[in-house]
Amino acid sequence: MYVVSVRAHYDSAHYLRNYEGKCERMHGHHYVVEVALATDQLDQSGLAFDFVDIKRHLRELADWLDHENINDLPPFTEIEPSAENQARFFFDELKRRLPPAMAEALLYARVWETPTQWAQYSERSMAF
Repeated sequence: MYVVSVRAHYDSAHYLRNYEGKCERMHGHHYVVEVALATDQLDQSGLAFDFVDIKRHLRELADWLDHENINDLPPFTEIEPSAENQARFFFDELKRRLPPAMAEALLYARVWETPTQWAQYSERSMAF
């Protein structure tokens, strides 16, 4: 199986409404988001997927969150803007935006809040 992955970043603020502790106050992160697609096949060029196509869609989503209070943006006006929910947001939005073959190959979306902690969402069961 071939897996290709792209990353983007965004700087945003958020707070957790249903949390007691430091994270209930507004704070910011230099987020990094990574998405991966998997396939068993390569095209005539020897590519699984074109990085340019994936990155364009990922960058559009990251740019929408960049320098914003995530709590003010849908769907985060209704759900907590946790790294877990942000990962699900990226996954679901990419499933809608990517061409069908690429959307079907979407493996996961992973969001780092710091260089040492991340949350991931996938519709597939994955071994770590």
